[in-house]
Amino acid sequence: MKLTSPDFRHNGKIPSEHTCDGNDISPELNIEDAPKSAKSLALIMDDPDVPRNIRPSGLWVHWVVWNIPVNTKKMPKGNEPEGVGGNSDFRRTGYGGPCPPDREHRYFFKLYALDTELDLEKGSTKAELEKAMQGHIIEKAELIGLYQRK
Repeated sequence: MKLTSPDFRHNGKIPSEHTCDGNDISPELNIEDAPKSAKSLALIMDDPDVPRNIRPSGLWVHWVVWNIPVNTKKMPKGNEPEGVGGNSDFRRTGYGGPCPPDREHRYFFKLYALDTELDLEKGSTKAELEKAMQGHIIEKAELIGLYQRK
Protein backbone atom coordinates (compact mmCIF):
# COMPACT_ATOMS: atom_id res chain seq x y z
CA MET A 1 0.00 0.00 0.00
CA LYS A 2 1.28 3.46 -0.84
CA LEU A 3 0.24 6.96 0.34
CA THR A 4 1.35 9.96 -1.75
CA SER A 5 0.42 13.57 -2.39
CA PRO A 6 0.84 15.72 -5.49
CA ASP A 7 1.18 18.68 -3.10
CA PHE A 8 4.48 17.53 -1.54
CA ARG A 9 6.85 14.62 -1.83
CA HIS A 10 7.79 12.24 1.02
CA ASN A 11 10.04 14.18 3.46
CA GLY A 12 9.37 17.32 1.41
CA LYS A 13 8.04 20.73 2.38
CA ILE A 14 4.29 21.05 2.91
CA PRO A 15 3.00 24.13 1.01
CA SER A 16 1.74 26.94 3.25
CA GLU A 17 -1.82 26.68 1.86
CA HIS A 18 -2.16 23.51 3.97
CA THR A 19 -1.05 25.28 7.18
CA CYS A 20 -2.19 27.94 9.64
CA ASP A 21 -0.18 30.44 7.57
CA GLY A 22 -2.38 29.75 4.54
CA ASN A 23 -5.93 28.48 4.04
CA ASP A 24 -5.40 25.52 6.40
CA ILE A 25 -6.86 23.06 3.88
CA SER A 26 -5.95 19.39 3.72
CA PRO A 27 -3.56 18.28 0.98
CA GLU A 28 -4.66 15.85 -1.69
CA LEU A 29 -3.78 12.31 -0.66
CA ASN A 30 -3.61 9.39 -3.08
CA ILE A 31 -3.83 5.73 -2.11
CA GLU A 32 -2.43 2.88 -4.18
CA ASP A 33 -2.52 -0.87 -3.71
CA ALA A 34 -4.75 -1.18 -0.65
CA PRO A 35 -4.89 -4.87 0.32
CA LYS A 36 -7.80 -6.75 -1.26
CA SER A 37 -8.62 -8.28 2.14
CA ALA A 38 -9.08 -4.86 3.81
CA LYS A 39 -12.56 -3.83 4.92
CA SER A 40 -11.77 -0.18 5.79
CA LEU A 41 -8.99 2.41 6.02
CA ALA A 42 -7.99 4.74 8.86
CA LEU A 43 -5.92 7.93 8.68
CA ILE A 44 -3.96 9.65 11.43
CA MET A 45 -1.89 12.81 10.98
CA ASP A 46 0.32 13.84 13.87
CA ASP A 47 3.40 15.90 14.75
CA PRO A 48 5.96 14.28 17.09
CA ASP A 49 8.11 17.43 17.37
CA VAL A 50 6.00 19.58 19.70
CA PRO A 51 7.98 21.29 22.49
CA ARG A 52 7.52 19.52 25.84
CA ASN A 53 6.47 22.79 27.52
CA ILE A 54 3.47 22.93 25.15
CA ARG A 55 2.62 19.21 25.17
CA PRO A 56 4.47 16.98 27.67
CA SER A 57 4.06 13.97 25.33
CA GLY A 58 5.78 15.90 22.53
CA LEU A 59 2.99 14.84 20.14
CA TRP A 60 0.18 16.86 18.54
CA VAL A 61 -2.67 15.12 16.70
CA HIS A 62 -3.85 17.02 13.60
CA TRP A 63 -6.32 14.68 11.91
CA VAL A 64 -8.13 11.41 12.70
CA VAL A 65 -10.53 9.58 10.35
CA TRP A 66 -11.62 5.92 10.22
CA ASN A 67 -14.04 3.69 8.31
CA ILE A 68 -12.79 5.25 5.09
CA PRO A 69 -14.07 3.03 2.25
CA VAL A 70 -11.36 0.64 1.12
CA ASN A 71 -11.94 1.56 -2.54
CA THR A 72 -10.91 5.18 -1.86
CA LYS A 73 -8.10 6.12 -4.24
CA LYS A 74 -8.05 9.89 -3.69
CA MET A 75 -8.80 12.26 -0.83
CA PRO A 76 -9.28 15.56 -2.66
CA LYS A 77 -7.52 18.70 -1.48
CA GLY A 78 -9.58 20.66 1.04
CA ASN A 79 -12.12 17.87 1.59
CA GLU A 80 -12.66 15.41 4.39
CA PRO A 81 -12.59 11.81 3.21
CA GLU A 82 -15.74 9.72 3.50
CA GLY A 83 -15.63 8.04 6.89
CA VAL A 84 -15.94 8.93 10.57
CA GLY A 85 -14.03 11.89 11.99
CA GLY A 86 -12.25 11.80 15.30
CA ASN A 87 -11.23 14.68 17.52
CA SER A 88 -7.78 16.14 17.03
CA ASP A 89 -5.81 18.08 19.60
CA PHE A 90 -7.62 21.14 18.24
CA ARG A 91 -10.65 19.63 20.07
CA ARG A 92 -12.64 19.21 16.87
CA THR A 93 -13.07 16.82 13.98
CA GLY A 94 -11.55 17.56 10.60
CA TYR A 95 -8.16 18.53 9.30
CA GLY A 96 -6.01 20.96 11.28
CA GLY A 97 -2.86 21.97 9.45
CA PRO A 98 0.70 22.48 10.61
CA CYS A 99 1.42 25.51 12.80
CA PRO A 100 4.75 24.82 14.51
CA PRO A 101 5.65 27.35 17.22
CA ASP A 102 9.42 27.04 17.11
CA ARG A 103 11.20 25.31 14.20
CA GLU A 104 10.70 22.84 11.37
CA HIS A 105 8.43 19.97 12.40
CA ARG A 106 7.67 16.61 10.81
CA TYR A 107 4.06 15.74 10.02
CA PHE A 108 3.26 12.04 9.72
CA PHE A 109 0.28 11.00 7.59
CA LYS A 110 -0.34 7.36 8.54
CA LEU A 111 -2.79 5.23 6.58
CA TYR A 112 -3.91 1.87 7.96
CA ALA A 113 -5.67 -0.93 6.08
CA LEU A 114 -7.93 -2.79 8.51
CA ASP A 115 -9.65 -6.16 8.36
CA THR A 116 -12.87 -4.68 9.78
CA GLU A 117 -14.95 -1.53 10.10
CA LEU A 118 -14.63 0.04 13.54
CA ASP A 119 -17.50 0.63 15.94
CA LEU A 120 -16.27 3.95 17.35
CA GLU A 121 -18.25 7.09 18.09
CA LYS A 122 -17.63 10.18 15.97
CA GLY A 123 -15.25 12.43 17.89
CA SER A 124 -13.23 9.58 19.41
CA THR A 125 -9.54 10.34 19.96
CA LYS A 126 -6.41 9.00 18.30
CA ALA A 127 -5.74 6.88 21.40
CA GLU A 128 -9.23 5.36 21.21
CA LEU A 129 -8.76 4.69 17.49
CA GLU A 130 -5.37 3.05 18.04
CA LYS A 131 -6.86 0.82 20.75
CA ALA A 132 -9.76 -0.18 18.47
CA MET A 133 -7.33 -0.95 15.60
CA GLN A 134 -5.23 -3.37 17.68
CA GLY A 135 -5.24 -6.78 16.05
CA HIS A 136 -6.96 -5.44 12.90
CA ILE A 137 -4.11 -3.76 11.00
CA ILE A 138 -3.27 -5.55 7.76
CA GLU A 139 -0.91 -2.94 6.33
CA LYS A 140 0.34 0.59 6.98
CA ALA A 141 1.60 3.33 4.66
CA GLU A 142 3.22 6.58 5.72
CA LEU A 143 3.87 9.97 4.15
CA ILE A 144 5.97 12.56 5.99
CA GLY A 145 5.84 16.28 5.26
CA LEU A 146 7.92 19.08 6.75
CA TYR A 147 6.92 22.60 7.68
CA GLN A 148 8.54 25.60 9.37
CA ARG A 149 6.88 28.99 9.78
CA LYS A 150 8.71 31.96 8.34
